[in-house]
Amino acid sequence: MTPRASSRYDTQWGRWMLAAVALVLVSVSSAVAADEPDLIFRRSTVFKLLSPNDKLATYGVDDPEVDGVACHFTVPEKGGIKGWLGLAEQVSDISLACSQIGPIHFKDKMEQGGDMFRQRRSLFFKKMQIVRGCDAKRNVLVYMVYSDRLIDGSPKNSTSSVPVMPWGQGNAAVEKCGDSVQ
Repeated sequence: MTPRASSRYDTQWGRWMLAAVALVLVSVSSAVAADEPDLIFRRSTVFKLLSPNDKLATYGVDDPEVDGVACHFTVPEKGGIKGWLGLAEQVSDISLACSQIGPIHFKDKMEQGGDMFRQRRSLFFKKMQIVRGCDAKRNVLVYMVYSDRLIDGSPKNSTSSVPVMPWGQGNAAVEKCGDSVQ
């Protein structure tokens, strides 16, 4: 190949690679957006002059398998150029609080320690997961949030408990979470 032909080949290759990366970023961001929980509020924690600030964000999510339970979690969100582009790996410091918000009804059998919610925390390698279990002896739903990575996970976690209690004025029977575990 002549130097000119090689240069043309490199330019075309670079354009194809840029288009491929853009396509991957668009598909990943749209897949993540479809699973987004409700944003409650954000607070800046670190000021950045020419790029977005680092923030703490609080989100709410309903348990898809159990009517009457909602969880709220707070996650740090990296700012800066990498955070703005969605390339920053987010830290694993996540807090969790779940509570009964109505009469509790189990839609189907659930797996002990099964996923309730998951969300990416970096472009490829890290995800946050909220898992659900049942303490049948106490009739309490137990939720745990943690993050994991492709290579190694994080021991940072948070747990929240939701006692299954009667709701409202009626004398409706209280369901037992143990009856819903596979």
